Amino acid sequence: MEKKQQKRVVIFTTSTCSWCRRAKQYLKENKVRFREVDVGRNPSAAKDLVRVSGQRGVPVLLINNRPIVGFDKQQIDRLLGLR
Repeated sequence: MEKKQQKRVVIFTTSTCSWCRRAKQYLKENKVRFREVDVGRNPSAAKDLVRVSGQRGVPVLLINNRPIVGFDKQQIDRLLGLR
């Protein structure tokens, strides 16, 4: 059986964001490895967030460097090949 290649996933979050928690939980439920970047604690990461997505709001997921603004399950599933 062919093993699916793991996509590179980064999620920009803040500690107070409920949608961020939902997005992280969704990734965990689907056994997707990800790197979390808390823009509330890291000002340079906040600048990166605006640079890559044009947004200041979170969550923003980068899946193989393609930004998804917000917790958009359809887009996440499509880019990760889920469902």
